[in-house]
Amino acid sequence: MPKKSLVIFVAALVAAAGLTACNSGGSDELVIYSGRAENLVQPILDRFEKDEGVKIRVRYGDTAELAAALLEEGDNTKADVFFSQDAGALAALASRDLLADLPAEATTVVADRFKDPGGAWVGVTGRARVLAYNTEKLTEADLPDDIFELTDPKWKDRVGMPPTNASFIAFVSALTEQYGADRTKSFLEALKANGAKTYDNNIVTIEAIADGEIDLGLVNHYYLYSEFEERPDLPVANFYPGQRSGAGTFVNVSGIGILDRSKKAADARKLVEYLLAEDAQTYFSEETTEYPLNDAVPASDKLPALDAIKTFDVPLTELGKDLEASVDLIREVGLT
Repeated sequence: MPKKSLVIFVAALVAAAGLTACNSGGSDELVIYSGRAENLVQPILDRFEKDEGVKIRVRYGDTAELAAALLEEGDNTKADVFFSQDAGALAALASRDLLADLPAEATTVVADRFKDPGGAWVGVTGRARVLAYNTEKLTEADLPDDIFELTDPKWKDRVGMPPTNASFIAFVSALTEQYGADRTKSFLEALKANGAKTYDNNIVTIEAIADGEIDLGLVNHYYLYSEFEERPDLPVANFYPGQRSGAGTFVNVSGIGILDRSKKAADARKLVEYLLAEDAQTYFSEETTEYPLNDAVPASDKLPALDAIKTFDVPLTELGKDLEASVDLIREVGLT
């Protein structure tokens, strides 16, 4: 999709969502555009504000829609920081020179595979793509290690996904990089033809699994824990595909970048450093059950170790390259 067409498309997304530019932030406020859900990140942002004495204003929204807003606003944006649900949106903004270089010392605690090699953005938490499944209907032995097997007639009308979610769009980009555009398109078309059901987001997808509407869904691993911790008897569990065959699964990151036009760069760097420090990383490990990316902080004992998961061999920086094409493909095959 040409850049002009992308801007038109994403502007339509913004308008449809009823989002408006965050132009009212005071000069003494650090303005954060957050594709991360408020209930997941506001507690740690409140702690940052208190601990560092930096006043913040947060605009929450869908990651793709906020990235769209940043593209549309350009140099007129009041945003200082973009806290993204996935690396693809950050990579897309970096490719358009909208993000400033982060100081290397601020990101040294994060492994190279989870940050931009050019220093434009850094991962804050890791999230694995899993098959969540209904434990009253299936066991792990019933599940396909190869996700392409989900197009088999045995799974007709039994699979669900949130195709407009930023993490799913990034997943499609990763599939394209790993397996090629033709195979990815065929896979999505076959899912559609096999009666795959679509939902607004990961949470609704998991609820549909628990309710028996579908038997399994393509989601991020942490939603099962962060959103349903008060329902320990929920008949849903996570399965990591690609582990037996070695093909692996997709591991993405939530990440953060500083807008190149920010006049609050010093405070923005404080936020980056704060989110990567041990206290905040422990918060993400214990409260949202995401993978901490600071090696000094262990992952929750509910999860397999991050370095033990077999993963796609796809650099996260490549996701931004295919972001527009992935959105187009999802629409083209009729999943949205």
